[in-house]
Amino acid sequence: MTTQVPPLVVMGVSGCGKSTVGALLAGRLGVPFLDGDDYHPAANKEKMAAGIPLTDADREPWLARIGQLLAGQDPAGQDPAGHQPAGHKSAGQDPAGAVAGTTGSHDGGTPVAPIVACSALKRSYRDLLRAAAPDVVFVHLSGSAATIAARMEARAHEFMPRTLLESQLATLEALEPDEAYVVGDITLDPGALVDAVVLQLRSRAGSVAA
Repeated sequence: MTTQVPPLVVMGVSGCGKSTVGALLAGRLGVPFLDGDDYHPAANKEKMAAGIPLTDADREPWLARIGQLLAGQDPAGQDPAGHQPAGHKSAGQDPAGAVAGTTGSHDGGTPVAPIVACSALKRSYRDLLRAAAPDVVFVHLSGSAATIAARMEARAHEFMPRTLLESQLATLEALEPDEAYVVGDITLDPGALVDAVVLQLRSRAGSVAA
């Protein structure tokens, strides 16, 4: 079995809990967490804040940056402000509950692959991420439209108003059998959801090794 956690993308529509679950999962596995929303160009943030859905052309440079992060090509894995990413553990730390055999660094002390929260709604978007990081595994946070809408009504988001949910749900393309992924049920509380995802990742790692 591999001794490294693969690059992980916590994906799904806005309001499904990507940032919360991603940070918890990163803490469990002892790897950096990065919120993909932080890496949108300013023009994208302005469009979303105005309730204007992004085009594929808008997303291309953003997805390219996310791919770089997943491939470990971004300096120190820092966020745009240069801060240490949430969920980061010091090199060599082996937190309890991590996928069997994982550590806080690759052999030789190079940084581990991060967990990135990124909607990754279309197959073509996920293909772009795979082109940069072929071993990426997607963690799809799945739930009903009603559940997600209720969560969005209860929160304020800098540039993702409730009105964009319908557009995101229409854009979402189901993961296909040839894609590497696990599924998280958003009706579970975040801790239980992360427990279930870690079990799936362990099972997947064992199956790949076999």
